[in-house]
Amino acid sequence: MTGEWWQENGFCNYLSILPVFHFSNATKVSLLPHPFPPPYSPPMTLQPSHSVFVTGHRGMVGSALVRALEKRGQRQIITASRSEVDLTRQQPVEDFISTKKPDVVIVAAAKVGGIHANSAYPAEFMYENLMIAANLIHAAHRAGVKRLLFLGSSCIYPREAPQPMPEDCLLTSPLEKTNEAYALAKIAGLKLCQHYRSQYGALFHSAMPTNLYGPGDNYHPENSHVIPGLIRRFHEAKASGASDVTIWGTGTPKREFLHVDDLASACLHLLAVENPPDWVNVGSSQEVTIGELAALIQEVVGFRGALRFDTTKPDGTPRKLLDVSLLGSFGWKARTPLRTGLDAAYADFKKAIEAAVVRD
Repeated sequence: MTGEWWQENGFCNYLSILPVFHFSNATKVSLLPHPFPPPYSPPMTLQPSHSVFVTGHRGMVGSALVRALEKRGQRQIITASRSEVDLTRQQPVEDFISTKKPDVVIVAAAKVGGIHANSAYPAEFMYENLMIAANLIHAAHRAGVKRLLFLGSSCIYPREAPQPMPEDCLLTSPLEKTNEAYALAKIAGLKLCQHYRSQYGALFHSAMPTNLYGPGDNYHPENSHVIPGLIRRFHEAKASGASDVTIWGTGTPKREFLHVDDLASACLHLLAVENPPDWVNVGSSQEVTIGELAALIQEVVGFRGALRFDTTKPDGTPRKLLDVSLLGSFGWKARTPLRTGLDAAYADFKKAIEAAVVRD
């Protein structure tokens, strides 16, 4: 394998973090599935009669996809709980997909979390997300699934990526250390789809959303993402009469946020594209600092105390804004303003509190 090949494919600056494997002449390595799957038909777009397997249907993203599919009139939506199919185990995944024979698979299942969770449990984040991606993508290929959409994250792009981040900046420089494990697993899934597509003609492609929020989010006090974490913190501070709320970091990093129903809309839009890109960014183009976001959520919740910033805690990537021009060229655009989405998210959180069904 030549140095020119690596440079052309954007890996040149990333070799330092990847392991190198050496095989003796006697080692036999087969990357081909056995038996061979049925030949792939010409590009297929999603139709109401198609069966769709949505993984992670109880999570925020998966449940949004199920809602969008139901609203669209999809007649066959396949789901499976963790107790029914452990997606980190290859054989159960292959058995399930070969039995159900879905036309389309959407990989929305993932182990996710905020800066604290990613920093504290990198092994679990990398292992579980690698296994979910590898098992589902390979099983879909073996079963002759006509189309697969893999969902990743904007954290796949380098820490110092140009802003806004275009798709082609992938693997051009090092990742943000605080979520490197999760990002590498998502990059592996994206690349696996790309290679099954180029090698076998499987219509497997990916969508890389920005930071998400909305109904069904995880509100764990330590391991959640920034918006659900702040909603819970401000809500509890208001209820207890606290004088202030402390936010991790300096408050200066800039972030983009996308309502999960907009992501679901984008996914269905992509599944209607006959020949989509290997991967495409999905964002809102709405950018705020963490400090501005905290003040906005404080206003939504109605907390009247002070905001404080713990500058001993990590900030993460300085700025994360996706270039969404490629998806825009296919006629899609996010529709939910941030304030509108936050109002709805807080209303959903309060309903979940009253029903004692808050995810954490």
